[in-house]
Amino acid sequence: MPPLPPPEERTLRAVGARRRGASLPATSELVRSLREVAQEGPGLVALLDAEAVAGERHLLSAWAHLGRSRARGGARLRDPSAEFVLYVAGDDQLPRALAKVGVTDRSQQLVVVAERPRDPAELVGRFGLEPDGTAYPRPVDERLLARLGITPDDLASVPPSAWEGLVLERVALLDLDAPPPRAPTANSS
Repeated sequence: MPPLPPPEERTLRAVGARRRGASLPATSELVRSLREVAQEGPGLVALLDAEAVAGERHLLSAWAHLGRSRARGGARLRDPSAEFVLYVAGDDQLPRALAKVGVTDRSQQLVVVAERPRDPAELVGRFGLEPDGTAYPRPVDERLLARLGITPDDLASVPPSAWEGLVLERVALLDLDAPPPRAPTANSS
């Protein structure tokens, strides 16, 4: 894999965080704060469950695919942050994507993601979280891969050193440029 650009050159940045208590702040409060921050400017901002993020390449790949899709006019959702979640999850349906990578009441460690000029480290405090360097980046393990829908058969096909590649492949295979499948109607044959 090619080397990542140095952190100071990246437009997308991420930091690890954790809740102050078992579920404080509440998920509803985190979502409210996330929406407030998102309305302050056009740049992407996201909160993800750290147990579903396979590292820097995972986030940067999702962000790059999002950018290419939007440049081609293929935006599926109005909110680029929500569409970013689709790419991180490798899923074309937002409810399923949020179930895979979104913050829930069980999420203790989180990843705060933001595009420049926003600083994700500053957003940690705004979300009522505490910095946590152990949350992100973290090693790719079988539990994380299962959460992203990668099967034991997929894992058996490559050595553990290539597991990150399975996640990147899942991101790359997501095609949001195609229109979503249409449900059959009563008049269709």
